[in-house]
Amino acid sequence: MISGVPEIDLTSPDVVADPFTAYGRAREQGPLARVSAPGFSLWVLTRYDDARAMLNDPRFEITSGSFTPPPGIPEDCLPYMRTMTEMAAPEHLRLRRLVAPAFTARRAADFRPRLEPLVEALLDDLPRHQVDDGAVDLMAHFAAPLPIDVICELVGVPDADRPRWREYGAAVAAGSGQRFGEAIPAVLEGARAAIARRRAEPGDDLLTDLIRAQDDDGGRLSDTEMVTMVWNLVLAGQTPINLIANAVHVLLSHPDHLARLRAEPELMPRAVEELMRWCGPMLLSIPRYAREDVELFGTLVHKGEAVSASIAGANRDPRAFTDPETLDLGRPAGTAPHLGFAHGPHFCLGASLARVQTEVALTALLRRYPGLALAAAPHEARRVPDPGTWRLFTLPVTL
Repeated sequence: MISGVPEIDLTSPDVVADPFTAYGRAREQGPLARVSAPGFSLWVLTRYDDARAMLNDPRFEITSGSFTPPPGIPEDCLPYMRTMTEMAAPEHLRLRRLVAPAFTARRAADFRPRLEPLVEALLDDLPRHQVDDGAVDLMAHFAAPLPIDVICELVGVPDADRPRWREYGAAVAAGSGQRFGEAIPAVLEGARAAIARRRAEPGDDLLTDLIRAQDDDGGRLSDTEMVTMVWNLVLAGQTPINLIANAVHVLLSHPDHLARLRAEPELMPRAVEELMRWCGPMLLSIPRYAREDVELFGTLVHKGEAVSASIAGANRDPRAFTDPETLDLGRPAGTAPHLGFAHGPHFCLGASLARVQTEVALTALLRRYPGLALAAAPHEARRVPDPGTWRLFTLPVTL
């Protein structure tokens, strides 16, 4: 405890193995906690209402300091690394207003018929990736390539170029190393080429929508902003990768829930929301920095100190959710919305698309492979030791 505030050591094996229990324990001790790791510490709001309020509080802002830039980025690529997420309120709001019409729930629903063939093609190909014991890595051959295939479809990348984009997506998902550094200029060059094609030949895709986007004053997105938006899409694609993999792992680990979802496929939209609440990939929100001294529950948070929301704790807060530790795929609509896509001005712009992707992916997977099973015991799943994200290295299954 620090002055009565519980402390969570992010390097503790117990926290790495089960962050939901760790954040839940802190939440029941008090509304504010301190999380730390070597060279890193921040304040965390542990309870739903407080976390939600902080995410919408202008006294806490996302800045460039909220992100750790990958090493080795070529200097000419740096202007494209500053995404909309880390921009100050006026600039962020301008860009969000310009691009929001391309990311509505209706646009995501309209995209479903173009998404379904992408999912089916990956499922067709799964048997080819089986190894000697009959297992196939669903992370490597389904969950990971799907979002980059979707991005290619969204921005009009030609079929011939899509295998390279899969390689870029895999490098970005890895998060570091030489391949990551090489992928960034390749993605940016591909984005510039796709934008040029769509300026010359408009189509029915996201880039065409963005090229046409204008605010009330007629201010268009600049070419740099357009390329940055494509890069942001590649980064945002990590959420559906991890959500799909986590969801499949949970369903295959809970046969009763899997059987219910197979018997009641109409539950899928609500099931996706519940899975995002119960095992969504975001454990901590992107850190915000206090713009002034702020007192939180008797603790003074100084100007410039980092504050985050415990998404893992808030999404299982009994003050907001009935029986929150129970996975309920039919959880009634109208309960508190989960914070898996954050909240407030930085609510995930691609949330509707991520939802549709996950619905289509899970529906098709369960239909196509009724005998799907984990190739190892559930507790043997290898997780990436990432303090902010709940994600798998691999997901071996038998078909």
